[in-house]
Amino acid sequence: MIRVLIAEEAPLLRSGLVAFLGGLNDVEVVASIGSGEKIVSVGLAFQPEVGLIDVDLPGVDGFAASRALQEALPDCRTVLMAARRRPGDLRRAVAVRAAGLVMKNTSPDGLVAAIRRVAGGRRFVDPDLAFTELGAAQNPLTDRELEVLTLASQGFTAAQIAESLVLTIGTVRNHLSRINRKVGARNRVHAIRIAEKSGWL
Repeated sequence: MIRVLIAEEAPLLRSGLVAFLGGLNDVEVVASIGSGEKIVSVGLAFQPEVGLIDVDLPGVDGFAASRALQEALPDCRTVLMAARRRPGDLRRAVAVRAAGLVMKNTSPDGLVAAIRRVAGGRRFVDPDLAFTELGAAQNPLTDRELEVLTLASQGFTAAQIAESLVLTIGTVRNHLSRINRKVGARNRVHAIRIAEKSGWL
């Protein structure tokens, strides 16, 4: 029996997943939650073998929740569910060591196949998501430029970015100017939008 923890924001979809998976002979839904904050405590309490996690969870998103669950329960493997094809999702899933990534509109058989596959120690990636990743634009930004842009996307001023990264304000402004040139942005806000849409942030 595969013990599954479901983390899905939408109550209707969450209850539908519980009902559907609970009707299978080899799957037991041990818990279901609507946000990422409680995933570790619930995981420790119920000891799932597979975490089925919405990437767009409120608060702690699905990628962070997946990493936290696996750090707390190394034997628990995670399958992330995405509502839409976004460049960068597969890269982020790999970065948090998720074992699977599926679309929410996948067929019931496809979802069950993903759960069974990762429970068996293998990986599962929706082919459409894989092709989306292959067709994504290459990230032209350096690690330092990504750090600067990430802080800018969180509302940090140039002075705050400089303080956080131990740089001068002039260096931060130079990084922001280079970022704009590299991604073809008009300004910092436009650069953040481009980077988020491309899956670089």
